[in-house]
Amino acid sequence: MSGQGARIVATARGWIGTPYRHQAACRGAGCDCLGLVRGLWCEMCGAEPERPPAYSMDWSEPARQEVLWQAAARHLLVKDLTEEAAGDVILFRMREGAVAKHLGVVAELGARASFIHAYSGHGVVETALSAPWRRRIVARFAFPEEG
Repeated sequence: MSGQGARIVATARGWIGTPYRHQAACRGAGCDCLGLVRGLWCEMCGAEPERPPAYSMDWSEPARQEVLWQAAARHLLVKDLTEEAAGDVILFRMREGAVAKHLGVVAELGARASFIHAYSGHGVVETALSAPWRRRIVARFAFPEEG
């Protein structure tokens, strides 16, 4: 695991147990999946490059816009789906034909592959990156290299 990847994973694991709170981004107090990535950005990179507008649980679905994907591509480094590394931000499409709107951070690779994410009803957890989850990955990103 690269030095930056290890730092991202360690930082993300520090968020485990944070309750799920829609639109929040505060370690220990509450966050959603975007809030987890926003919080990691602040801890790893500094001030957020852009604040997301208020969004509903079905955000961007009625308009069929890939808002989250576009925002991730503006601020994170776009990676090939096959270039898997610990610390990657992964974007999921939760059901066929829906917009991609769930984020996680790769924690472990190989036989014990896992990712960290904020999941409604569960809070921030580390989950096995099983075949059903892998099938939903539509994009992979990396945090910018630390300067």
